[in-house]
Amino acid sequence: MTHSSTDVPSVRALLERDPGTLVVDVRTPAEYESSHIDGSVNLPLGRAEPHLERLAADARGPMVLVCQAGPRAEQFRDRLAEAGSTHATVMAGGMNAWEADGAPVVRGRERWALERQVRLVAGSIVLLSVLASLVWQPTVWVAAFIGAGLTFAAVTNTCGMAMALSKLPYNQPRNAVDVDASVNRLTGSDGGNARR
Repeated sequence: MTHSSTDVPSVRALLERDPGTLVVDVRTPAEYESSHIDGSVNLPLGRAEPHLERLAADARGPMVLVCQAGPRAEQFRDRLAEAGSTHATVMAGGMNAWEADGAPVVRGRERWALERQVRLVAGSIVLLSVLASLVWQPTVWVAAFIGAGLTFAAVTNTCGMAMALSKLPYNQPRNAVDVDASVNRLTGSDGGNARR
């Protein structure tokens, strides 16, 4: 299994040299709508599983995988590798690093990234349960449960809270992503127009 990643300046240089590079944004459609790299294809991690073998076999070329900070893109890369792909790399630091580097983005309706939403919800639950435990001691176990969940999320590189939050209306885009169309753009099944 490959574990390659590349930094933002290298990705920017690659895009200048080869504008047809496949940039795959694996964030939720709402996150993608909020800000994304021009020409990237949105293929949410949670909906890509049925298409991994096709992408591994038929992708038009090497893929640069992007998420908000890196972990979801790493998961996607690892799943592609299990399906047989050796041509995917992760942009280290994700969109956070891209924007910090001053790279151009396409902006839409502003939303908080899922990672930020998880920090808000988890932190609020822990704070409230600790404060409530001053009145009723057993509520401290709620904080322990959230702490255990965050530990599990770190160890497994998955996050149940993020998956649940992604279903909220706030996190739904104005225009839903067409996963089949995204896969077709990446495999060249639409006449070679892989850029969104």
